Amino acid sequence: MNRLSVCLIAFNEEHNLPRALTSLAGIADEIVVVDSGSTDRTAEIANARGVSFFERTFTNHADQKNYAASCARNEWIFLLDADEELSGELRKSLMEWKHREPEFPVYEMARLTWYLGAWIRHSRWYPDFQRRLYLRNKASFSGMIHSALRFQGRAGRLSGNLLHYTIRTFAEHEAKVEGYTTVMARELFSQGKRSWRAAMWLATPWSWFQNYLLHLGFLDGYRGWLISRMAARGTWLKFKKLGELLEAERRAGGARTP
Repeated sequence: MNRLSVCLIAFNEEHNLPRALTSLAGIADEIVVVDSGSTDRTAEIANARGVSFFERTFTNHADQKNYAASCARNEWIFLLDADEELSGELRKSLMEWKHREPEFPVYEMARLTWYLGAWIRHSRWYPDFQRRLYLRNKASFSGMIHSALRFQGRAGRLSGNLLHYTIRTFAEHEAKVEGYTTVMARELFSQGKRSWRAAMWLATPWSWFQNYLLHLGFLDGYRGWLISRMAARGTWLKFKKLGELLEAERRAGGARTP
């Protein structure tokens, strides 16, 4: 049987962690939680469930996930976000996988997101395949914001969904977009990206068109409209903030000119 270590990274997850841990019963041979300084009951909840609990200062999501895997005892790792849980079908798929010889070094599964009171089945949010099950010596996470699993070869696929309980209020959605666009703009700036005006005005409506029409966001009702609108706003803000960074650089350069 394939022994499985499930790794979670956490920060103030007392609301979500019990649900995530409950969904792992009978599936995980070990649970590793890496916390980045929670001030709520996250540590208390984790320790009460008998998980392996570690603390580490947050650098970025990829580093945190790779550190969690390094703390695990088993070769097979499943990365579960604290605001996710396994659906019944995914639990069954994982249990069947545990009892057969693996064909791939990495496996993916669909993720279904709960947003403002409903499951989102379109709007580019579903099936949103996530590569989370992997051999620790064959893959690792990289990426500053949306960390992705890097590996060689093909990925297998498990049936069932990761159930994702993400944004509970629209204000939370707005704050999240504001935060990640700041990080993304800095990353583009550090990579030497210097063209932003055309991208801001052309990519923004294209983002909305993709989400709402090409990916059938209108079938998600008003939630699909909000998702499409915020995706477009995120594109606009990302390039606007890049432009502000470039302008600050230009002014600093001019100030240094004798």
